[in-house]
Formats: sequence, C-alpha cells, structure tokens
Amino acid sequence: MINEDTSRSHGPDDLPGLPTRWVSARVTGPSMTPTVRHGDRLLVRRVAVGASVPNGTVVLARFPARPELLVVKRVRRAVPGGHWVEGDNPLVTDDSRAFGTAVVVGRAVGRLWPRPGRLHPAPPG
Repeated sequence: MINEDTSRSHGPDDLPGLPTRWVSARVTGPSMTPTVRHGDRLLVRRVAVGASVPNGTVVLARFPARPELLVVKRVRRAVPGGHWVEGDNPLVTDDSRAFGTAVVVGRAVGRLWPRPGRLHPAPPG
C-alpha cells in the first residue's frame, strides 16, 4: 500500500486517481521487499487508463474490487481489463492473487528517499 504525497485528495471514482503527471508516493508495508521497503518514497509518472505496461514494471495500481486501495506492485502480465500485479515479497498476498485484475495508474520511475536511485530489476522467478 502507499500513502500519496499530493496536494489534493482523491476519491475511489477518480481513476486514474493522480492529480498531476508526476506524484511522490510513500510506501507502507512489506509487500515489495526487497525492491521497495516500508517508508521509501517513489517518484511515479501517471499513465493513461488502459495503457500497456511492460511486464516487470513497478507500478502504482488500484483494484476495481477495492477502489480505495492504492498499491505499489510489479506487473506480471496484461490480462483482460488491466494487469495482473504481484508484490516482490511472496509471503504478502495483497495483490492480484487476492483482489484480481488491477488498473495501473502510474509507473514508478525511481526512489526519491531514503536511498535515491533507480529501482532494482525484477527478481528471478
């Protein structure tokens, strides 16, 4: 899950749900460990609704089944209606395995804090 660091709030019907082209997102929880850790801040670029996102990309997404939940996950594959996304930590299943197809709203392009830099490539598997 994430906490958005933006200047306005968003409702569940506000898809893609990002107010500007760029947004900073603060990660909460362990689902993307070791790639992204609790407390990391990511720079996210909004993507158009329905845009194709390459497999392996770290994204900000929403699940139609849980529109209030905004998550950072990795795209595993495109599926009808969106993308199948999973966390890098296999022990945490708050992803497509629990909620189904996700709608990608942004693409994480890098970590801003506490260790600035590019995100690690997809883990093997």
